[in-house]
Amino acid sequence: MPSPTLPTPNTSYPASTKQAAGHIDGLLTDVTCTSFSDKIMVTITQEGRLAQWIHVPLSVFNPTSTDQYLPTATSEDSLLPMTHLTPKTLLGGSNPQRETIGQLYATQIASIIAMKKPHEKRTVLVGLGLSKFEVSRAVFYDTIDLVRKCI
Repeated sequence: MPSPTLPTPNTSYPASTKQAAGHIDGLLTDVTCTSFSDKIMVTITQEGRLAQWIHVPLSVFNPTSTDQYLPTATSEDSLLPMTHLTPKTLLGGSNPQRETIGQLYATQIASIIAMKKPHEKRTVLVGLGLSKFEVSRAVFYDTIDLVRKCI
């Protein structure tokens, strides 16, 4: 009886993972970025919770977008999320405010990844577990800066 053939191991496994932690608005916030062959997963947790999952495909480009005809972004505009990214809430987002804030975080994170790696086509999966969803500008920027340390 012939011996079974084993699949060739994929050299990209185990998936690479980076982590960062910091205090944001007085709460310990943990960020983990894991790169799989088909997805990039980013989790942002406070007090060990994960309450919302959003995905943002980087491979989808809207051909009617006028971004390509606009002048290049200034340093101030580079903080804005890319307009062709379309987030979709998979789980959580129990009210419109929570869903909107979650999608804002997910789109901003996907924009950072797309700007850092312009040829990236994997889907970005963002898991959020924020204790408070009343987001101030300072909290948003501090959270995004913490995510940048992982990406």
